Amino acid sequence: MSAPKKLFIKTYGCQMNVYDSERMAETMGGAGYVETQNVNDADMILLNTCHIREKAAEKVYSELGRFRDLKDARPDLKIGVAGCVAQAEGEEIMRRQPLVDLVVGPQSYHRLPEMEAKLATGQKALDTDFPEEDKFEKLKARPKAKRGPTAFLTVQEGCDKFCAFCVVPYTRGSEVSRPADRILDEARDLVERGVREITLLGQNVNAYHGAGEGGDWSLARLIWALSDVDGLERIRFTTSHPNDMSDDLIEAHGSCAKLMPYLHLPVQSGSDRILKRMNRKHTAESYLKVIERIRAARPDILLSGDFIVGFPEETDADFEDTLRLIEAVGYGTAYSFKYSTRPGTPAANRPQIDVDVADDRLRRLQALLTRQQQQIQQSMVGREVSVLFEKPGRQPGQMVGKSEYLHAVHVVAPDVRPGDIARVRITESSTNSLAGALIAD
Repeated sequence: MSAPKKLFIKTYGCQMNVYDSERMAETMGGAGYVETQNVNDADMILLNTCHIREKAAEKVYSELGRFRDLKDARPDLKIGVAGCVAQAEGEEIMRRQPLVDLVVGPQSYHRLPEMEAKLATGQKALDTDFPEEDKFEKLKARPKAKRGPTAFLTVQEGCDKFCAFCVVPYTRGSEVSRPADRILDEARDLVERGVREITLLGQNVNAYHGAGEGGDWSLARLIWALSDVDGLERIRFTTSHPNDMSDDLIEAHGSCAKLMPYLHLPVQSGSDRILKRMNRKHTAESYLKVIERIRAARPDILLSGDFIVGFPEETDADFEDTLRLIEAVGYGTAYSFKYSTRPGTPAANRPQIDVDVADDRLRRLQALLTRQQQQIQQSMVGREVSVLFEKPGRQPGQMVGKSEYLHAVHVVAPDVRPGDIARVRITESSTNSLAGALIAD
């Protein structure tokens, strides 16, 4: 019996890419591959790429250049590029970097085994189609190996919003929702293998409208069905659009005990003028009203957001509007970025903001967000939280997990094991985590 071939995957970008990488590894397992964390041992290298950030393609080409010596030493080493850069660049990747053997888009990776077989004939393989078949149906059944206590589960892909700065509609395609029964089956399978918390993923996850019993289901209905899965203790979802925060989803935040009190709800800007230029189709006021309704349903919810500064034509007054919105909301955490052009998007050809101005705005915005995060974390000291422990910490006897608010919490608890959920009293707040002590039963 021949030794299994080894697959090294490097994942860039969002949680959906993490999920996709897992499924790629599982798919290639059926073709005789096992995963390795050592690139030097690999028989195949896959870069699962993201196209959201600035110069994403150039960073991929730079990474590929580092594999030249490996390829020279082992000409049979297979190198592939997957994900959104693969979708956007296509055959250009092979032209610019001839050591690449395989390019596959995010909707076609279920075809990886067939593509790998093509490589064995000495040909290169390219697939950036948006196939009619459901890739999730074509993927092999997930192996029954034991899993950690948390997992991602993609329920929706693509985007129909066409924000002026975003490439997702072009690289991931239009919005598609997976059927509810298949999601529930996958969730039950994950729970059987040790998962206690599932995060539902989608480019616009709260636009979910998958087919289910009685017609299309909303995300809220899916969450309620998942809450009936024995052994599944926690449910989260990301990333949401403000315009898709439906009444039943807001109500679920107040009523579903397994839905965690954490919500990532990107706004991008606090200026109505810039929001219109971004094609966001909501206003600062409508966003704040959604926040008000969510907090009325779940007063202790921790909010997260996304912000872009230096968007084309953003004035000082526009930026100040964003700062005012941040002050009004009070974010527990947030992600903020300086605008970068994405080729092919409407905003790419508009007059750009001076880089020094954009840098200064980003610095000021991040300072405000950091203050809010620190204030909220400090307010946790003395409170009791529920922690799902995931792994040992750096200190002897220490365990690390996540609270219901997604704060990292470390506790000295030698008898606790990954997957345990316990009540913890927070004793200290540091930059990126909280410390606590177990509360005796």
